[in-house]
This record gives sequence, C-alpha cells and structure tokens, in this order.
Amino acid sequence: MHVPPLIRGPLVVRSASLVFGLFLFAVGIVFLLESGLGLSPWDVLAQGISDHTPLSFGTANIVTGVCVLAVAWALGARIGPGTVANAVLIGLMIDWLTSIDAIDDLSDATLAVRAVLMVGGITIIGIGSGFYIGAGMGAGPRDSLMLVTARRLGVRIGATRAILEIGAALTGFALGGTVGIGTVAFAFGIGPAVELSFWLLAHSPIADAPPDASHAV
Repeated sequence: MHVPPLIRGPLVVRSASLVFGLFLFAVGIVFLLESGLGLSPWDVLAQGISDHTPLSFGTANIVTGVCVLAVAWALGARIGPGTVANAVLIGLMIDWLTSIDAIDDLSDATLAVRAVLMVGGITIIGIGSGFYIGAGMGAGPRDSLMLVTARRLGVRIGATRAILEIGAALTGFALGGTVGIGTVAFAFGIGPAVELSFWLLAHSPIADAPPDASHAV
C-alpha cells in the first residue's frame, strides 16, 4: 500500500483524527524515551548534529525536520496544517506526559517492562501515524518524505521507511549519536507498524480506502 486511507467526515472530524494521532505519536515517543533502550534514528541524527554544532538537541531536531521537509516538498509532497501541528503539538504533549510522575517513573522499571515499553512505543507511533496522516491535512516532515519516496519509486511504505530510518541512524551514529537496541527495533519496526495502521484504517468504517497513488500526501 503506497497511499494512506483518508478519514471520513467534515473538517472537525479530520482535525480530531489529526490531534488524536499526534497524541498517540507523543505517547509512543515517551514510551521509547522511558525504556532507555535507545533513541529513534532521527533523534540519533539530531543528537549527532547537536554534538558537532552550537545547536541544542531540540533545535537540531527542528533543523533536521525543516531539511527533510524541504526535500519532501521538492519531490512533490503536499504540505498542510498537519505538518505544522506535527512540529508543535507533539513537543508540547511530550512535555506534558513526562511531567506526570507515574510516567516519569517508568524509566526505573525492570528490563522486561522497559522492553515492552519499547515495542509498545513503536507500535503506538505507527498507529498514531495512520490517524494523523489519514486526516489528510499534511503529514509530518519524515512521513511526507516516506510517502512521496514510496510513491515515486514504487516501493512498499514499510521498506521505504526502514531505509530512511537506517540512513538517519547510521549518519547520526557516525556523528556521535547514541544508538541502542531500541534504535534498531525502531528502524525495522516503524515501517511495518505504519503499513499495518494504514491497512487497518482502510478496512475500518471510519476511513475510505486509498483511491490511487495520485492522492498520496
């Protein structure tokens, strides 16, 4: 599946899908963070850039996102309000989630629990991606690049996302970013998780199946 399904309904319904998807995305990131088993590939890249420039980790994330978005736009991806929401709301939600003591304490859990957090985080990010991309209001920078690359090359979304994630991780590692088992799991797991989310939405009553590749974000 190269094209995401679209959530049915008026703007208010699709806006709700967007916010819900971004919230799930934030939850998944926090789960990975609290697992302590490795940063996601793009965070490894941002950390590596931060280590070699005056930029903070957060600013390096923003710069990376803008660069990725520019490439996606040049390849033909459509940019919408969901792209801006992705950049702003996820960060705010992460700050709120990590301020909750019960969530912050998850980092002290046993290895088995943290392994579950790692796998759950990747799965939740995939599901969240389906909801906010399916809102049809513009995907985030990395998802836009994933979708437009898959469409142009005729490659499955899962394979495309895995290639992008591995490339980011290797570049970040070369720059000194921290890589762990969670990084590897994310690189190989996020593509299939997003692909599964698209499939589930396409076969649900809340979304229309993707019409054809010309409607990709």
